[in-house]
Amino acid sequence: MTTSTASHWLASATIDPAVHALRPDYRALLITADGLRPGPSDELSEKWLSAAETEARERFGDGPVQEHPHLAAWHEAFRAFGAKPKRTRPSAEALLRRLDAGLPRVDRLTDLYNAISVGHVVPLGGEDLDHYTGAARLVRATGDEVFETTASGEPAVEHPAPGEVVWRDDAGVTCRRWNWRQCTRTRLTHTTTRAMFVLDALGPMDDAALTAAGDRLGEALAESSPGAEIAFRLVSRPAP
Repeated sequence: MTTSTASHWLASATIDPAVHALRPDYRALLITADGLRPGPSDELSEKWLSAAETEARERFGDGPVQEHPHLAAWHEAFRAFGAKPKRTRPSAEALLRRLDAGLPRVDRLTDLYNAISVGHVVPLGGEDLDHYTGAARLVRATGDEVFETTASGEPAVEHPAPGEVVWRDDAGVTCRRWNWRQCTRTRLTHTTTRAMFVLDALGPMDDAALTAAGDRLGEALAESSPGAEIAFRLVSRPAP
């Protein structure tokens, strides 16, 4: 992906006005990266993830992670479209709740973005751009969209609830309930070399903090994949 191609792809991503009607304070920081070096977890991804675990444990101690202002705002956002945040938690909270046992080690790219998610308390997901079809857009679902997942270890297809906030492309839903669960079709794998990352922010996380988290992810990706081409775009509510 050349810089111009990345810029075109980023420019094509949209947030439906119906989503901003629900949460006018929502912003997405989108990052594309080409020339990534995928593979299993390694010393470098372990360095980033273990440092994030230590930082998060120092920040939260034994306190309830869901009371963090950014996570509390995400609970409100989930309730606004009918989700129950105690059953389907924002992705950053789901990770933070695993701190005592240790965060999962998945693969080097996923480990890196999980480290940033935990370290900056921001929902963050990654998708394989080679399996994306068309533009990324955040919408409120009709309920007819296809979501490819697994059930009991076997491929399965689900459909989001009408009104649910989902990321999608031309082929179907790529992430349900804003940032709760990603589809199998576009997930990162050991062969991913082109990816896009989404950092989700609500009011308690201002643009400076969101940009800092994105810059940190860019730093991690550059260290893990020297020479990778990385591009950024902040998408927010249009000015009245």
